[in-house]
Amino acid sequence: MRDHVRARHERAVAIAREHGSLSIADLAAQLEVSRVTARRDAELLVSEGRLGRVHGSVVWPGTGRPAPAPAAPAPASPRTRAGTVVGMVVPTMHYSFSETVQGARAVLAERGARLVLGLSGYFADEDRSQIRRLVASGADGLLVTPSWEDGAPGPGEADAVLEAPVPTVLVERWTRTGSPADALDRVRSDSAHGAGSAVHHLAGLGHRHIALALQSSPHARQLKAGFTAALSALGLPPTPAPGFDPGSTGSEAHRYDLALEYLRSCVRDHGVTAALVHSDADAVVLLPRLQAVGIRVPKDLALVVYDDEVSGLSELALTAVAPPRRAVGAAAARLLLDRLDRLDRIEDGGPGHVPRHHVELLPELRVRDSCGGAAARTVTF
Repeated sequence: MRDHVRARHERAVAIAREHGSLSIADLAAQLEVSRVTARRDAELLVSEGRLGRVHGSVVWPGTGRPAPAPAAPAPASPRTRAGTVVGMVVPTMHYSFSETVQGARAVLAERGARLVLGLSGYFADEDRSQIRRLVASGADGLLVTPSWEDGAPGPGEADAVLEAPVPTVLVERWTRTGSPADALDRVRSDSAHGAGSAVHHLAGLGHRHIALALQSSPHARQLKAGFTAALSALGLPPTPAPGFDPGSTGSEAHRYDLALEYLRSCVRDHGVTAALVHSDADAVVLLPRLQAVGIRVPKDLALVVYDDEVSGLSELALTAVAPPRRAVGAAAARLLLDRLDRLDRIEDGGPGHVPRHHVELLPELRVRDSCGGAAARTVTF
């Protein structure tokens, strides 16, 4: 245990000794911490026998006197307590995670809370380590993007998040219906909708045979599901199946070679005239290679890409499905702070039910040159 946490516990014991009994809200105010932190400290000290608990109040052992009821009802508006600390665990600050973190940080700063970051490097064991570190250092709640390869947890992979002793919101991850992790709050981009919007746009431009070139990622399953559902809804033929597994293609160079060969076969052997490619960085690499083998974009193959990290910087600007990364981080932060606020109100005798939320934000389709449609516009589906 860190020295400052130990010192806070000693102060909590001294305060209880002085007052005999006080509510969690009063203890939090005396310690100048959030109620979540005060509640967690109190539960630990009660378990150690150093404090007692009566009717939602902490008491000096043997007094048994509950704290007086609050003088006034809790306000209904957001009231994030000063000193609230939110821990955020993401695999890396590369790619889109930087935007997600910035979105969360802006909301937390606006509400007077502080963000502390942990990086897992896509290692599941590091997820657990970072969560424990952040909680031990005083985090009142967590925003977590776990290192789940499939986007959803495999057997035992959700344990690190489920064991967190503070309110936790999943960010850009999903869970299987009925699993224990499905009870967690979560916020994510609706990548299935994004893939479907790409198919609808390409079909609207007259394309009937559309291929899907995916890299292995936590979004791949949802992208494929949305893509396939859109083809079915529009009565379009299924996409030609790739002759390789995107998750086991070895080096990046080998992956590009396989993706190039797949798209060339789609155009020459299956009459494909359009494709959705994930990610946009892959498409930037593939574009000159397609042109080198005689496939002109967009004349022979119209392209839409998923992600909008570098799409506009390509020699031929790429039409992109842009997930709302910053908005996802902001929405996750608001959801967590609102839950912490509601828990504070419960401590004041307010309603005891705090509903869970599964929030999905829709991507935008940003039309540029690579699809052959009208460029420089945003389409909403």
